[in-house]
Amino acid sequence: MQKEQKKKRRAYTAAELAEVFDRWQRGESSVGIARALNRSTTVYYLLSRYGGIRPRTRRRSARALTVAEREEISRGIASGQSLRSIARILSRAPSTLSREVRRNGGRRRYRAAEADKQAWKRARRRKRCRLVCRPRLRQLVEEKLREGWAPQQITGWLKRTYPGNGFYQVSHETIYRSLFIQARGAFKKELTRYLRSKRTIRRSRHATRKGRGGGQIQDLISIRERPASVEDRAVPGHWEGDLLAGSNNTHIVTLVERHSRYVMLAKITGKDTATVVTALIEHARQLPGELYRSLTWDRGLEMADHKRFTLATDIAVYFCDPKSPWQRGSNENTNGLLRQYFPKKTDLSVHSQQHLDAVARQLNGRPRQTLEFETPAERFSACVASTG
Repeated sequence: MQKEQKKKRRAYTAAELAEVFDRWQRGESSVGIARALNRSTTVYYLLSRYGGIRPRTRRRSARALTVAEREEISRGIASGQSLRSIARILSRAPSTLSREVRRNGGRRRYRAAEADKQAWKRARRRKRCRLVCRPRLRQLVEEKLREGWAPQQITGWLKRTYPGNGFYQVSHETIYRSLFIQARGAFKKELTRYLRSKRTIRRSRHATRKGRGGGQIQDLISIRERPASVEDRAVPGHWEGDLLAGSNNTHIVTLVERHSRYVMLAKITGKDTATVVTALIEHARQLPGELYRSLTWDRGLEMADHKRFTLATDIAVYFCDPKSPWQRGSNENTNGLLRQYFPKKTDLSVHSQQHLDAVARQLNGRPRQTLEFETPAERFSACVASTG
């Protein structure tokens, strides 16, 4: 019985490749793209090959020989002209034509169309990545990635540590591309697990949508009544808070100071308002009054007893509008960073307060772009010193 020939996989055309990445950037899934293009799982492998990053459109170098020039070379050879005379007609160096003819079969076999095809094929040589060419720079970047630093933090730290030294400068985009595109040969794929998102390929910012609801809280003070001085972050002591959720109805209190982005974490045994407010009161008493002036929270019912907190601490509590997490932007960002240490659907009750403090210290020791690559700990220590 004759064996069935294996069906050859059809290559993607330039138009199909562009449509794949157009759809990917709009937030469509690889399965949805494959269905729309009548493809199989090859869409995911294509995206994975490029790290989810649209490849650059290939363009001919302005210095390269054109098809018309190659046809002129072919006609000149056929009519018996010397390469030097053809070069004079084309205003090209004779050595350029000599190399062109030699690498494409010599005078007897030279054909313009085939020579142009081979030149386009040879031009696919990739430029070596900066992180491949500079092992010491690659080592520094890898060390910081393993410490949990984001590529932007690494870039900013390098600028502060090696000012004016171009050898030790690299953009955060180059770091991301070197992590996601394995063909570059700079980093091993395993390093992507140190990224906050844990992603192995780049996803579109439109791929997910996050929304949160709220409850009914009596006598709350809206964020719209919060003093204008809180908005510009110039004055320290204004905090944003929330609960980080885990499995089995376990939670951690997260607090972020708006001026310095300084993080504090608190272990709680339950989400009920009595437990949460008591934990917040204990944390507030650890700081001088000048460094704890207000607290902004969402509409979660865990802060239903906000009046007790204010009476015990003399700290005003302001509540965000419903479904408006961006009004606590610093805290939302920090909760995302914390998922590196406390993944979703894990039991958060197993972590001690000592462990939470250690995680907070690590976050506070990372340089932040919003602080001109100072660390939250440095900025917060300056605030403590000024109040002392």
